[in-house]
Amino acid sequence: MKIAILLSVFVAVVVARPNEELYSRYENFDVKELVSNQRLLKAYTLCIQGKGKCTPEGNDFKKLMPEAVQTECGKCSEKQKSQVAQVIKAIIEQLPFEWEEFSKEHNPNGVHTAKLNQFLEKYAKN
Repeated sequence: MKIAILLSVFVAVVVARPNEELYSRYENFDVKELVSNQRLLKAYTLCIQGKGKCTPEGNDFKKLMPEAVQTECGKCSEKQKSQVAQVIKAIIEQLPFEWEEFSKEHNPNGVHTAKLNQFLEKYAKN
């Protein structure tokens, strides 16, 4: 019984830890460069959707973005919340078709829309 509990705790730590490391890795990511360059923003967006090539950062964002949208970036620092909100806002404004497709996949019933809008209102200040 104790071995099963220890194994469960170990698995939980191993599974949870990579995402925490991914979040902390991008604490100082240059969001302004990304949101001001529509070509770059579209490349990252297509990567996140699985429709384009990914940089190493793009692969990380691909893992994190659905969770960030569904939890209002619950594991993010305040700075990261601002960064994520700025990117989401830029995608919504500059790439509405791509945002609609992303939303259909990760928020098909609109369950997270109200909270996501509140999140954007609070954190998407440029």
